[in-house]
Amino acid sequence: MGAALLDPGQRTARLTREVPVEVADGQGGASLSWNSAGAVWARIEPVSHATSEVAGATRVVLTHRIWIPWQTGIAAGQRLRQGTRIFAIQAVRDPDESGRYLVCDCEEEAS
Repeated sequence: MGAALLDPGQRTARLTREVPVEVADGQGGASLSWNSAGAVWARIEPVSHATSEVAGATRVVLTHRIWIPWQTGIAAGQRLRQGTRIFAIQAVRDPDESGRYLVCDCEEEAS
């Protein structure tokens, strides 16, 4: 497989990476909170969408392929944020194993 080519000028979205943190609720349980882990320039590619009905409400899930510069610490279970848009990271891969880019397969839920 050849090297993946990505013009840096295509990374036009400024995203904040967020990592989950469990916060004790004082009663033996925990709630999930999100901490910022830095910002990154990215390329967002829409991939698909799916619509379903859950408890009488329509649920739309959009999938995206998000390209970012290679870095350590990115993993499934984290998320990327752009303003009010939240992209839940489902999988992370190095598309050509060159250590230059990471591709995050993400889901964005819309109402």
